[in-house]
Amino acid sequence: MKVSIDKFSKVPVYLQIADQIKSQIISGALPRGSALPSERALAQILDVHRNTVVKAYSELKSDAWIESRQGVGYVVAAASSEKAPEEESSEVQSGRVNWVSEVADKYLDMEKTFDDLFQRFTDESHYSLGSGVASREVYTSERVAGDIATLLTGSGPCQYFFSPYKGDKFLRQKLVAFLGTKGVKASSGEIQILSETNQALDFIVTLLVKPGDSVVMEEPVHPDMYRVMELAGAKILTVPVDENGMNCEVLESLLTQTRPRLIFVNSSYHDPTGNILSLERRKKIVELSNRYRVPIVEEDAASELVYDGDKLPPIKAFDTTGNVIYIYSFSLTFIPGLSLAFITGNRDFIRALSYLVSVRLMASDWMTQKLLGMYLDDGIYYTSLLKFRDVYRTNRDLVCQKLDELAPLGVSYTKPRGGVYVWCRLPDGVDSKQFIRRAYNMGVTLIPGYVFYPCKNGGRDHIRINYSYESYERLGQGMDVLRKALEEELEE
Repeated sequence: MKVSIDKFSKVPVYLQIADQIKSQIISGALPRGSALPSERALAQILDVHRNTVVKAYSELKSDAWIESRQGVGYVVAAASSEKAPEEESSEVQSGRVNWVSEVADKYLDMEKTFDDLFQRFTDESHYSLGSGVASREVYTSERVAGDIATLLTGSGPCQYFFSPYKGDKFLRQKLVAFLGTKGVKASSGEIQILSETNQALDFIVTLLVKPGDSVVMEEPVHPDMYRVMELAGAKILTVPVDENGMNCEVLESLLTQTRPRLIFVNSSYHDPTGNILSLERRKKIVELSNRYRVPIVEEDAASELVYDGDKLPPIKAFDTTGNVIYIYSFSLTFIPGLSLAFITGNRDFIRALSYLVSVRLMASDWMTQKLLGMYLDDGIYYTSLLKFRDVYRTNRDLVCQKLDELAPLGVSYTKPRGGVYVWCRLPDGVDSKQFIRRAYNMGVTLIPGYVFYPCKNGGRDHIRINYSYESYERLGQGMDVLRKALEEELEE
């Protein structure tokens, strides 16, 4: 099969591929029943993105020129399915919508994604060392069930499952006090409640970023964060992270060369490295933001999970000009499955954000907001934080002990002072993408390091280990399986 692409043609590349394959089928050069190259193989042959081949094959399949067979792949369809061009009417043809062609390329991800890896935590047959999900050991089901029943019986009519788009007023008042414990001053009118960090960042980017804009992000960085930027059409400029967080010298150099729309910073117990932005750098980033008039978006979900040293105030605490947009999520310190986050920032920005939310969402999660408001009010949330810290600290120490035992094999890491992640360097020659497949087949889920690099140009020698979700016993068992998988990998 011969296919040539004219990259200067106005005809989309996928249609060029589909048309040439169709012509070869009609001419008999591709007999019925003959096999076609796989999507990946043809993409490599033609030097195009795999999604381009997917769209071409989908176009041919929707017109019944080819079909896919299990265990074989794509083949030329039987004669009864073929239709010569002269038989086709010039009128619009009826049939199925070719959804793969209709969906924008940027939303098509045919490879194994971070989401697929992350969701493996639901598989109880495997030890989950990859998922940043809160521990199930702090809030008991009996306690939560009783408190939910109290909320339901104590609410007036028409209250069930409804909170204003800005968020429950009582909860926003309690969040003002919560922010006060972190050195951040805000009024309830400067708080917008949302379901989780991804949604919060998506709304922020919608307001601030246009296609072609530049944004500054740390590297490595969580895939969900940079994918929001990519889908907005932004150009991502990365700044390396070291043991003290984002490198401010590199950041300043970038700011002198370009004017980005925003600077995204995961300030406390960074995902995936576990590093914390130093106090000096927090102040420096605020100074740079003020000097170059570039907004900062600070994500701070792990800041309460301090095990060693002092708890640092967020960047937002040093913001005197209103340049910092602050996102906090309760994903690691509340009931698993009940997700809630909030944004605070400049009043004009929050007003515009709330308007956008009102267009997109008629209401927000009633139950989670009422429950969290109750726990902040009666102090249960703050006492539960102490329990979360104890559980996570104990789990961290266990993981680090197990990793110390792997040092002779070439494993290295830096012990995090807080948070829920260990950024682990594998022995020389071990590829994280290949290693996590072996580990998964042996019963443990991990996240490979390369997914945290927007250009996939790093992290192949790292894995991220999470210690928040599994119990102490299962965590130890999972680390033992990890060791066996690594020993097998090194033997080969």
